[in-house]
Amino acid sequence: MTLRVVIADDHGIVREGLGALLSAHGGYELVGTASTGSEAVRAAVTLRPDVLVMDIQMPDLTGVEATREISRVAPDVAVLMLTMFDDDESVFAAMRAGAQGYVLKGAAPDNVIRAIAAVAAGEAIFGPGVARRALNYLSGRTPDQRTFPELTPREREVLNLIAAGLGNAAIAVRLGLAPATVSNHISSIFGKLQVASRAEAIIRARSAGLGQ
Repeated sequence: MTLRVVIADDHGIVREGLGALLSAHGGYELVGTASTGSEAVRAAVTLRPDVLVMDIQMPDLTGVEATREISRVAPDVAVLMLTMFDDDESVFAAMRAGAQGYVLKGAAPDNVIRAIAAVAAGEAIFGPGVARRALNYLSGRTPDQRTFPELTPREREVLNLIAAGLGNAAIAVRLGLAPATVSNHISSIFGKLQVASRAEAIIRARSAGLGQ
């Protein structure tokens, strides 16, 4: 059986490199590429590949937004994230959006091939570093959910990234949100915590163990 694959990445050299990797292994066929999130969704719908390999940082729609849409309009297409982002928020935002696997771009070529085969078979697959993050998350080794109980889970995620030093644009990419949505969350956080500045919010958050 030949696995049909679409590669979605905004860098041509990455698309070409992955295409060459697939052609060097029997049983894989590159049926299309995409350079934006919207193109990735369109390719999933029109080409119906077995696996769509997706980067997180994409123009138009982020990889997370595109994955969420693909899960809705082409749920039979397995999405494998192949990206440079290895932070908790990127990993779990991708999983929540419907990605079945998450591998870092520094992974060995054979590991990428195995990951494509695994998600095509319906398995969940994580690179080694990502797997450790997932295990830590599932074992509860994350910031206490009772911290700042007045905040929603999403607002707590945003506050955690603020405390980690990320700007609004970076937070939007990590969580797969529109920048305006991030700004709205931050305004709500400031109001609920009764802080007047980002610096004050960071101090409050870090003192509670966020942003580590």
